Amino acid sequence: MDLENQKRVKDFADQYGPENIVVVLGAAEGEASGLAAETVTAGDPTFAGPLTGVQLGLTVYHVCEPEIKNEVDPTVYDEQVGMMEMVMDVDDIISEMSSIRNEYCKYL
Repeated sequence: MDLENQKRVKDFADQYGPENIVVVLGAAEGEASGLAAETVTAGDPTFAGPLTGVQLGLTVYHVCEPEIKNEVDPTVYDEQVGMMEMVMDVDDIISEMSSIRNEYCKYL
């Protein structure tokens, strides 16, 4: 997650309260999704951005997880995500995201 997005997430959490924020990620790999998820929950593990040492504990999902997919109009989902979902290792992404949520999320 780049520094600008880290700042946006931090600002939203400060403005609306971390319990009112849900972060939806869309990285194509489990490892990249996990790194971004860890950043918005436990703090920036690269120690480079505004979330360094900031444990927001935000609720975080990947767009391909059933909890998000089931909330989106199927036509829109297929149009915007469907092609990518076919080439992603969705099980790996779900496993990575679940692990991060279980360890660091405070607001499930």
